[in-house]
Amino acid sequence: MDTRESKTPEEKKAHLTEERLPEDFAHPEPDAEQPEAKRSPKGVHWLVLGVAILGGIFLITLLVSRLGG
Repeated sequence: MDTRESKTPEEKKAHLTEERLPEDFAHPEPDAEQPEAKRSPKGVHWLVLGVAILGGIFLITLLVSRLGG
């Protein structure tokens, strides 16, 4: 992060040009400063799915036991 107080005119112009360009959603590229954006989740979606299924089973079991007893 740049913590300088002022920028040169060239830096100001480059910054404004960057900000005015529309984002390219067709070809998104992760920033070089964000290596985690380049990595694939490597099975995290299976973990989320498993937790959701186990939570659903737990809630159904809890509901059935409350209604039955």
